[in-house]
Amino acid sequence: GADAIKFQTFLTEKIISRKVDMASYQKENIKSQESQFEMVKKLELSFEDFRKLKEYCDKNNMIFLSTPDEEESLDFLVDDLKVPAIKIGSGEITNLPFLKYAARKKIPIILSTGMSNLAEIEEAVNIISQNQGPISTSIFPPLTLLHCTSSYPCIMEEVNLKAMLTLKNSFNLPIGYSDHTLGIEVAIAAVALGARMIEKHFTLDKTLPGPDHKASLEPEEFRKLVDSIRNIEAAMGDGVKKPSKSEMEIMKLVRKTLVAARDIKKNEIVKDEDVAIKRAGIGIPPKFKDIIIGMKLNRNIRKDAPFDWSFFKRR
Repeated sequence: GADAIKFQTFLTEKIISRKVDMASYQKENIKSQESQFEMVKKLELSFEDFRKLKEYCDKNNMIFLSTPDEEESLDFLVDDLKVPAIKIGSGEITNLPFLKYAARKKIPIILSTGMSNLAEIEEAVNIISQNQGPISTSIFPPLTLLHCTSSYPCIMEEVNLKAMLTLKNSFNLPIGYSDHTLGIEVAIAAVALGARMIEKHFTLDKTLPGPDHKASLEPEEFRKLVDSIRNIEAAMGDGVKKPSKSEMEIMKLVRKTLVAARDIKKNEIVKDEDVAIKRAGIGIPPKFKDIIIGMKLNRNIRKDAPFDWSFFKRR
């Protein structure tokens, strides 16, 4: 399964004006004309709800994380629930006062970068690094950047997965990918490109009412995603180009060596036409063919038998 589960912790009155409209995708997905405030307020959980969720996660050895959208929720997550890291959503990347406040909590930060350009990300990274200071031992690095396209669902043409590598090269920080596409292909590709963290929305049923269910994975899809990512992690290896353990046995069978092209008798001088290159399992590698030509045998050798250095008289 997944390593962590992430929620969203917010006080609607502190983050959304009562008159702001919903995003077009939200209107389309929930088929409603209510305000963004009204929609989000219905999704708000109490701090007591989160205490229960954290307790449940702890009992099931699941890392509990959450995204705070304002200072009071951030304080609750860090000071009360003692979360090991906080996730900051893409909407806050230009909210430098909030980023400074979060950084001063001395806790690892996972920062999504949807809707932003490189200059805005640089501002955010700088404000965090200037205020975060040393982090005590944690399973999370001090700052991780998640490439993200804030569209639900995100179409393939707008994923721009190569931008994740731009983040890595520009900031020399751990990178990840917050995936809002349909399916699991892009998240798997992100891991192959070096993503250290994948965030994916989860739902029990894509047809449930709400703005994000369509861009989420149901349990069986999520299982396939996790299994695929674990396979990719195993397949990435250590980067050292060398024969694998299973290749060592195959190597003996398929690599060719020098063998006798005919029956050759003791004391004969080996000529070019006496040497063939075949799969023999053992013997002298083909690169030494020119060296054994002109050498004298100290024993008889049958056709197709592999040559060995001990078969030759010393010059």
